Amino acid sequence: MEFDNSFEVPLPPPEAWKILLDVQLIAPCMPGAELTETTDPRNFRGKVSVRLGPVALAFAGTARFEDVDDSARTAKLKAAGSDSKGRGAASADIGFRLEPSPAGSKVLVHTDLKLTGMVAQYGRGAGIIQSVADQLIRQFVVNLKAEIAKNPAIASPATSDAAAPQIATPHPAAKPISGFSLLFRALLASIRRLFTNRAT
Repeated sequence: MEFDNSFEVPLPPPEAWKILLDVQLIAPCMPGAELTETTDPRNFRGKVSVRLGPVALAFAGTARFEDVDDSARTAKLKAAGSDSKGRGAASADIGFRLEPSPAGSKVLVHTDLKLTGMVAQYGRGAGIIQSVADQLIRQFVVNLKAEIAKNPAIASPATSDAAAPQIATPHPAAKPISGFSLLFRALLASIRRLFTNRAT
């Protein structure tokens, strides 16, 4: 299934682009995500914890940046992971680009997601997955803005290519995403869209 998301970063494109490629900084901002190993700036390992009612899923996997174009500020990310207890797997091809916006920079993301196993049962219906992704992106943006606010050096124009933004304080361990909460909000969003469409 394929879907699109977008969000804004309160920084001009040059600084925003450096942050988007700084996995150590942005990974802890994603709800439920944890970076476990960085092989090099473009290859890393991590895990995402999701709680679906009484079932806790922990996806461990790898991801790598592909086709990074610094001049056009576009990149592709390929990720794949599986649940530690064999209850499902996921893989994704994610393309994103950055463009100027009144708020600073806008990031447009296109995701091609594939789910297998028990996870696929919860992921049926592209509308639900899209809504869940929207919720995650909103939480990610809130966390990212908070990170930028508490680390003035991140937004400093003096930051050079040779000196990537550094995290001033360690992040706490990632908390599992509440899958039921996200799916409930996603379902409500889908119902609102349905009634809005019928009314028009």
